[in-house]
Amino acid sequence: MSGRARLALCAAVATLCAAGALLPLVDPIGWIFQAAILLAIMTGVGALARRVPLAGPLTLAAQLLTLVLLLTVLFVPADAVLGVLPGPDAVAEFGRLLHHGVQDVGRYAIPAPVTPGIRLLLVAGVLLIGLIVDAVAVTYRSAAPAGLPLLALYSVAAGLAQGGAGWLWFLIAAAGYLLLLLAEGRDRLSQWGRVFGAPSPGLPGGGPGSGAGGPATAPVRTGRRIGALVLGIAIVVPAALPSLGDGLLGPTGSGPGRGGGGGTISAVNPLVSLQDSLNQPEDREVLNYRTTAADTRDLYLRIVALDQFDGTTWKPSERTVTDVPERLPEPPGLSSAVGRERINTSISTAGWYAQNWLPLPYPAARVDISGRWRFEPQGRTLVGDRGQNTRDLQYQVESLQVRPTSQQLAAAPAPPSDLLHEYTKVPASLPPVVRTTAHQVTRGASTAYAKAVKLQDWFALYGGFTYNTEVRAGSGTEAIARFLRLKEGFCVHFSFSMAAMARTLGIPARVAVGFTPGTKQPDGTTSVSLKDAHAWPELYFQGIGWTRFEPTPSRGSIPDYAYPDTSDSSEPGRPDPAPARPAPPTEGPSATPSCAPDEHRAGSGTACLTLPAQSGARPSDGGPSPWALAALGLLALLVLLLPLTPLLWRLRLRARRLAPAARGGHGTTQASGRLAPSVRGGHGTTHAGGDGAMDTAGDGATRADGGGATDAGGACAAAALSAWQELLDTAWDFGIIPDESLTPRRAAARIIRVGELQPEPAAAARRVAEAVEQILYAPHPRPVAGLADDVQRVLAGLRSGAPRALRLRALFAPRSAARLHRAAAARWASVRLRCRTSRPVAAIRRAPSALRRGRRQRA
Repeated sequence: MSGRARLALCAAVATLCAAGALLPLVDPIGWIFQAAILLAIMTGVGALARRVPLAGPLTLAAQLLTLVLLLTVLFVPADAVLGVLPGPDAVAEFGRLLHHGVQDVGRYAIPAPVTPGIRLLLVAGVLLIGLIVDAVAVTYRSAAPAGLPLLALYSVAAGLAQGGAGWLWFLIAAAGYLLLLLAEGRDRLSQWGRVFGAPSPGLPGGGPGSGAGGPATAPVRTGRRIGALVLGIAIVVPAALPSLGDGLLGPTGSGPGRGGGGGTISAVNPLVSLQDSLNQPEDREVLNYRTTAADTRDLYLRIVALDQFDGTTWKPSERTVTDVPERLPEPPGLSSAVGRERINTSISTAGWYAQNWLPLPYPAARVDISGRWRFEPQGRTLVGDRGQNTRDLQYQVESLQVRPTSQQLAAAPAPPSDLLHEYTKVPASLPPVVRTTAHQVTRGASTAYAKAVKLQDWFALYGGFTYNTEVRAGSGTEAIARFLRLKEGFCVHFSFSMAAMARTLGIPARVAVGFTPGTKQPDGTTSVSLKDAHAWPELYFQGIGWTRFEPTPSRGSIPDYAYPDTSDSSEPGRPDPAPARPAPPTEGPSATPSCAPDEHRAGSGTACLTLPAQSGARPSDGGPSPWALAALGLLALLVLLLPLTPLLWRLRLRARRLAPAARGGHGTTQASGRLAPSVRGGHGTTHAGGDGAMDTAGDGATRADGGGATDAGGACAAAALSAWQELLDTAWDFGIIPDESLTPRRAAARIIRVGELQPEPAAAARRVAEAVEQILYAPHPRPVAGLADDVQRVLAGLRSGAPRALRLRALFAPRSAARLHRAAAARWASVRLRCRTSRPVAAIRRAPSALRRGRRQRA
């Protein structure tokens, strides 16, 4: 094995060693074998390109083309042209897979399932890093900088893994990089020849440092120092880098503090996870539960409370966590005068559902669960510690169903000042339209409760809003203003906007994320699925505590206390509320436990509400447009088809030439292209029997005409001449250049001799030549049938007698393609001649002289 081939192999091995740090992130690990096979193919293409040899950019382009084709065959063969070439559909499918893959990374816990999107990210990422390492270390012979892409690949794994990647994966990645450096050093030294030095004490005449205990030479000592320094930096730097979070439905941030005292909960952004759960093509059960509650419409399962609003999004604050107490403290602000009912709920989570926030009814009073769980008092949530998640759990929760009345909410006193200050903060960057709209909607409301109900009803009932999970969650300070203008979104938009508007009105507000109550099952349990993922605002009222509202249309259920007393007429201008709350769900089985994509559950019942079709839907403003994707796909297709242009042109020309001969010469025929001199035989015009005339003079447009229509004799003549022209070009493709001085009979004999044709194709060539001589010289030529088959026999004979290289040259780079240049030149000359002789051009040319004559006449 040559030095560069060995270096290329070491580069591939180093890439796979660094990619090993990604293995703990997903399950199963079969993707690494696919990546290894594709990486080996791409490395082999690079080795072959360097052996040719090709220039560095061409080698890199060949490997990049191989990478694209391999990914196309592996991931989007159904959308590719011929299953290999990435057309517009394949490019669009790649974009969709990448988009879903990025969302899946933020949604799933570690180890995440290998979805198609995640598989594409993993395999394509490893191949891309492998391409960069191979180009830097092998093509451009500089192995040391190749450690940067390897470090980037390892850093991604270390950042996503909980607590960073293990030391074993770091050692494996470092070993791969050192192997690459050693291979590059050996390759460089081999070009210098043998290294000579002073004999070591152990072995006379030995190499430097070869004896036991002999001192190392200066280059070796320097190399050791550099290696130790680099390894030290590689160990210290990842330890100083922060860890990355995994999303709401996956483990979040660094999690709580370890040990028995306190700790913190890191912030998490739930937008992508929640929207992606609602848009899953296949609904999956997250958990199921049994409860003693007679009515489950208010049994929302809360995961986390988002109480920090920075103008762009809502997220949970960093809070101190403690051990889970035997009984949780009383909910803040709840007085004994408010009605309540204690219920018990037994919850079982699915084996695939793994995230470290525990779904709980609010407010929970006691949680009986095993494992490493911590309690966050402000949000009253439980969060897993040291990798604890919700996968395949069974736990019991005692909770309160708080039932305030509208009168109690309307009469609620002002909240404490510290709570009011913390939960009514809005950033200065909040668009003014949010505050203005909040005051317009709640005009005439005298209490915080009346304002909250007006905001809820404006979003859910009479504000003209539409529920649509396909709308982007959005970010930035203008996200809420854009939602208020477009009036289309899903639960994230509604809850975030209502909470922000409530804060501008001085009402403490936050956003809760979790699940709606789910769907009753025949066995008495209630099933909660991905489609039940939801977000809703919670507003604080002193004496009642944090209170749920439901502004999202067609999702969840509006609580009883959100229907104000209709006898109170102090709020003019507000539309009449709904007369009654929807009926409770039935205990029987649901005909459709999961609603269709265009339907949504009403409350926790089993009925599905069909949303009206939206006309004039706006296209998504994210990602490239379909026209851009189509243009990129067309460009890629043109680049791939450009080398095949001679082949395609030759096949089409052959089919056109042989079609008249295959039909026996019937019908109108016009054979384009300059006739070979061996056909003309020195004559200018040849008559082909009957009333038809065959004109073969000039630049060679061969046509059969006479009396305005081609008769049978002229058609047969054109068919024979087209077949002969194809025979000459076929021989030209196999290296037999046409000779202008030969007659058809002599030209056929030359093709037979040079091409070493067997008897059958030789006889076929003679028949075609004789047919042409009949057309050119006989006073009454006889029609000859089967000329197309004879030309095909000659083609087969030339192929069978030619070596493989010549056959490939004749197929992909036919010599007769030179006629393209000649035809283009003739066409351009004809166009220029027409332009010079056309009347408008002639008039323009005569215009100056006419003007001069006119001036002279006037003078």
